[in-house]
Amino acid sequence: MSPAGTLTAAPGRVHVVLPGGVDDPAAPSGGNVYDRQVCRGLAAAGWTVHETALPGSWPQPDDAARTRLARTLAALPDASVVLLDGLVACGAPEAVVPQSGRLRSAVVVHLPLADETGLAPATAARLDERERRTLRAADAVVATSPWTARWLTARHGIDPSRVHVAPPGTDPAPLAPGTDGASRLLCVASLTPRKGHDLLLQALAGLTDLHWECEFAGAPGPGPHRRAHLRDAVARFGLTGRVRLLGPRTGADLHRTYAAADLGVLASRAETYGMVVTETLARGTPVLATAVGGVPDALGHAPDGSLPGILVPPDDPGALAAALRRWLADAALRERLRASARLRRAELAGWRTTVESLAGLLARLGRQPGRTV
Repeated sequence: MSPAGTLTAAPGRVHVVLPGGVDDPAAPSGGNVYDRQVCRGLAAAGWTVHETALPGSWPQPDDAARTRLARTLAALPDASVVLLDGLVACGAPEAVVPQSGRLRSAVVVHLPLADETGLAPATAARLDERERRTLRAADAVVATSPWTARWLTARHGIDPSRVHVAPPGTDPAPLAPGTDGASRLLCVASLTPRKGHDLLLQALAGLTDLHWECEFAGAPGPGPHRRAHLRDAVARFGLTGRVRLLGPRTGADLHRTYAAADLGVLASRAETYGMVVTETLARGTPVLATAVGGVPDALGHAPDGSLPGILVPPDDPGALAAALRRWLADAALRERLRASARLRRAELAGWRTTVESLAGLLARLGRQPGRTV
């Protein structure tokens, strides 16, 4: 596995294929933020960026969406450099693979398709096979963390030299004042089963003897009843008034929400990176998260080697509850973690680093001969 490197050639031309809704403020996601930051950054660096956003229920598109993707790729000139969001590309290998020898393609994997929580086993197996076909045919695969790169090479048998790591950047942010330094908990995550809100509610239900409040900021996931289901769970656990479902937050609203937080909490069952971890650290706020996927990469260490947060096993509400109790009861622990988070804050890479990495990769793709798939 190799880093994508820095730009070593003049800016060129790239065609970027994205899922429809990439700019929908009602459905913010880490993958959408990554795609948008990369497109803007490449354009600012002098690249000619041609974007195509394709509507469809990716990564399980209907025939019309697959046809639109196939026609989009077939219309591109030979040797075009193409950057594809994995949600689209891995959902339709029948559209992508036939063009692989003709185009110079890189696929960004935001989340392995079979890792989405709640999939039927047959659906997960089918998505996994489709992802494998696409990634093996691509000239390059972009992973958003070292963990993801290792996972993809092992899972799909990809040549490690074709897997490149380009982690998300982090926008600078002012230090968060918090609330009282302890009690305001914040979970920024889409309301999907993979994000583990149910696990967090179970953990919080055992802490009603302590003073705290928790906000869930995130867009509802697929299905019309997800928000109502969580609202019912809040009531069932006796947490009404202590847990608030804010809905999606972007822009100034999101900044204000982060600013009031004393601790960021992420209870995910699967993550390739966990952008909200670094977004929280950018404000000098510690993080409690599950040690799953690329989350430990995102959390990292402060320059003095200290951990700017707490990692617990996934799918373990008891471990979450114990860690939260320690945070709420131990002022010395909170001070240590806050000091470490502020040190880590200064080490976070910006989006320019991500864009330079991808620009270097795309420049190399533009110079290389075609592959025979």
